[in-house]
Amino acid sequence: MYSADEAALITADIRACVARGAGGVVVGALDEAGGLDRDAVRRWRDAADSATLVFHRAIDAAADPSAVFDAVVAEGVDRVLTSGGAARSIDGVDRIAAFAARSGNVEVMAGGGVRIADIPALFAAGVDAVHLSARVRSGLDARSGPGGGSDGHDVTDPALVCDAVAAAL
Repeated sequence: MYSADEAALITADIRACVARGAGGVVVGALDEAGGLDRDAVRRWRDAADSATLVFHRAIDAAADPSAVFDAVVAEGVDRVLTSGGAARSIDGVDRIAAFAARSGNVEVMAGGGVRIADIPALFAAGVDAVHLSARVRSGLDARSGPGGGSDGHDVTDPALVCDAVAAAL
């Protein structure tokens, strides 16, 4: 949920990013009842102009994700990122399939705990794309300075990316 001032700031940020060449933005807003904040989404759709507008996994926290899905479709969102309300998208595949079946021109992207082995089933459910980190830990034994910190950092693993692409074909 966003206050009017926060929604206005996001609107300005979207305009600034698109003016600087961003091809798309990812947003999401629910109202106090857990439904779609239509006013915010309309403002953001307008601010994004021809850039892709993606509604993120706020849909998975909605009181009625199906109603929010139908509402974002009606508001002209280009893509919806969802786990189907589950911690891992493969566990929400039935809801994701229902979204994909009635998505029209809106792309449905499965995201949330996606593993390579899940990708064929997610595409069989009708998704247009999947979102995964494909990350591994790197730089182990490289402390962040005298104050300590965690070992290493996450990096994208090219082999996992290749495996994900192959699983999607």
